[in-house]
Amino acid sequence: MDQPEERTEEEWRSVLSEEEYRVLRERGTEPKFSGDLVDVKESGVFRCAGCGTVLFESEQKFGSNTGWPSFYDVAAAGQVETEVDTSHGMERLEVHCGTCGGHLGHIFEDGPEPTGKRYCINSVALDFEPKSDKESDI
Repeated sequence: MDQPEERTEEEWRSVLSEEEYRVLRERGTEPKFSGDLVDVKESGVFRCAGCGTVLFESEQKFGSNTGWPSFYDVAAAGQVETEVDTSHGMERLEVHCGTCGGHLGHIFEDGPEPTGKRYCINSVALDFEPKSDKESDI
């Protein structure tokens, strides 16, 4: 299988942990303040845990005190897509990976400038890749 978006649910179950599968494929949410990326302040990129697509950069991350990693923008247009989510008796904007369709979290209009947006993302849906020393010397 070359393209992650072509994987069957059985294949997804074989490559993701139980919690990753629950969040990415079943649109779950991890408990707030439980994720290991909430307090990450290092330079680097945040990739989709399902397919490896770069979704966010550390420069876009901010402390929202909501319990989930929060970003005010995406790394590149098209890497993250949205759709209306009417579950739980409310209307929210769901965020998912533009490559594999994995559920990432939701976007809210209460973030900082320059966008005013808060991409509220599950840690388990992301892999953090720190910037290497070689990259910082360039």
